[in-house]
Amino acid sequence: MIIVCPCGEKKFEVDENLIPDKGRLLKCGSCDQTWFFNKNVSGQTEPFIDKPANQKKILYKDQNTDKSVSKVPIKPGSELVKYNPKYNFTFGKFLSYIIVSLITFIAFIIILDTFKSPLSNLFPNLELILYNLFETLRDLILFVKDLN
Repeated sequence: MIIVCPCGEKKFEVDENLIPDKGRLLKCGSCDQTWFFNKNVSGQTEPFIDKPANQKKILYKDQNTDKSVSKVPIKPGSELVKYNPKYNFTFGKFLSYIIVSLITFIAFIIILDTFKSPLSNLFPNLELILYNLFETLRDLILFVKDLN
C-alpha cells in the first residue's frame, strides 16, 4: 500500500498488515508531520488533531499568534514509516567536483599570471613560484603523454 504524506512531497510504501482496521497514527520522516491514517477511508490526508487515548496534550505557546497551542508528543521511534535519507554521492558527482576544482585552479593560475607585476610588490618571489608551477605542469603533461 502506498501512503502519501499530507504535504504531498513524500510517498511511502507500507505493508498493509501494519495498519489495523481502526487506523494508525503516522509520521512523515521528511517533514515531521503527524496524521491519523485509516485504510478504510480512501484519500485521507488530514493532519492529526485529536490525541490518542493513552497520550497527554502539552500546551505550547505559538510564536506567531501568542496563543497556547496543544500538541501531542510523539515518542521517538514510534512512527510506522521511518525516513532514511539516501546517500546521493555518485561517481558522476565526484567527477564533476574534480572538473570544477581543476577549472578553478587553472583560472587562479591565469589570474596570478595576468596580474604578476602588481602582485610582485606583495609577494616578491611570485614570478619564480609561477615559473616553477608552469614547469611542474609541463612535466606532468609530458608524463601523461609518455603513459600512452
